[in-house]
Amino acid sequence: MQALQLTQWQHPPELREVPDPEPGPGQLVIKVGGAGACHSDLHLMNDFVEGLVPFKLPFTLGHETAGWVDALGAGVTGVELGQPVAVYGPWGCGRCRRCRLGMENYCLRQAELVVAGGGIGLDGGMAERMLVPDARLVVPLGDLDPAAAAPLTDAALTPYHAIARSMALLGAGSSAVVIGAGGGLGHMAVAILEALTPATIIAVDQTEAALGLAAERGAGHGVIAGASAAAEVRALTGASGAELVLDLVGTESTLALAAAVVGSLGHLTLVGLGGGTLPVGFFSVPYEASVATTYWGSIIELMDVIALAQAGVISAEITRFPLAQGAEAYERLQAGTVRGRAVIVP
Repeated sequence: MQALQLTQWQHPPELREVPDPEPGPGQLVIKVGGAGACHSDLHLMNDFVEGLVPFKLPFTLGHETAGWVDALGAGVTGVELGQPVAVYGPWGCGRCRRCRLGMENYCLRQAELVVAGGGIGLDGGMAERMLVPDARLVVPLGDLDPAAAAPLTDAALTPYHAIARSMALLGAGSSAVVIGAGGGLGHMAVAILEALTPATIIAVDQTEAALGLAAERGAGHGVIAGASAAAEVRALTGASGAELVLDLVGTESTLALAAAVVGSLGHLTLVGLGGGTLPVGFFSVPYEASVATTYWGSIIELMDVIALAQAGVISAEITRFPLAQGAEAYERLQAGTVRGRAVIVP
């Protein structure tokens, strides 16, 4: 079968012929319906060097995958051949306390496991088929189209988790700022905020096209990133500042903007992997403003996200690419010309 693989660091991915996966005991194989292309893949391809992470090359990209159960290993129960499923992305040990709570994204033994999941050290979903090591890692999709549902596993799950931890702040009269609101995670963050909270949503991005997508998903205001952005956002939030600021970019400039617009008692949540840092001192952020990073979400939260999609409450804006054009999809993602989420469809 064909697979889009990372074969060397700081190098574009390559389409290669690889053997079809065969499930061992307890494992299953997914016939891939779609796999999302994520900005974190660009960091993986462009910024990592040999020895930075213990991943062995080559491996197939794609940590955001959905498809149909295609083969079952011995002893697998609870899923059926042909069943449409989403693949939960972060793979933990499955045995520690956090994994038993469904929080494999924060597995206590992750450092021992060497890899983080399919598409992040192990073969992911940018191939015709994908090996999943345990049936606990798939969630039924019901009638959802796997290609359209693939972004739910990261582009929706990651902001859902970040928003859920701040729900108590997002009552009537509150405001939420989404920095990077027109991207894959950003447009889903706006949609989730619109669906689940009464907060006024302020979208920040670099282009009018990105702000247009955010507006379609429920943003009440759009602000172009730049020197005047902080003042514009503060004018919209008033003296209280924003109850929640989601930085889905994570550069020095976006973190500085986030710190300038978050209110006292608010949450500044960093999700993006842009490499920026935020000095935290007594006067660098408002009083009792909390600064946190988040990583993905729990499998229970993925079930919530899928239920919202099944009810028609949220959906991902996707741009489909055939597997043969997977490298082009990443080029367009790097250039910022993908609308919503790029999904590779074998």
